[in-house]
Amino acid sequence: MSQSLAKILVHIIFSTKQRVPLISNTIRPKLYSYITGILENWDCDLIQTGGTKDHIHLLCVLSKNHAPCKILEQVKKNSSKWIKTLGSEFSKFQWQSGYGIFSVSQSNILLTKKYIEDQEKHHKKMTFQEEFKRFLEKYQVSYDERYIWD
Repeated sequence: MSQSLAKILVHIIFSTKQRVPLISNTIRPKLYSYITGILENWDCDLIQTGGTKDHIHLLCVLSKNHAPCKILEQVKKNSSKWIKTLGSEFSKFQWQSGYGIFSVSQSNILLTKKYIEDQEKHHKKMTFQEEFKRFLEKYQVSYDERYIWD
């Protein structure tokens, strides 16, 4: 085959450091737009964004040319720097150190989009930590709870 073809669909989840609720409804659309630009610069197509005041969900097609860890490093680093420029209330903004990244099948795109769109509704019933642990269990990811929260 003369060309390399791939479609790597993923659901990415990460929170603010210590789950500090800094992602207000007023900055959220701007943040999503900024992250979209970062992902485009890394040859990724963002399908859906969502979240709450303390965390974010991204459904995207990852680039086949860049490592996921490098893409996420750039998304978190650059968006954190950008948020700090929005005012003194964001001067200490940080993302958590880690993240969750989970594969999504083509047949589950609509379901995943809906899940991400409904974040506000989900989090009336559960915390970010409960949600994240459910993902780890669903995807059978081994973890030590001492090291997943910062």
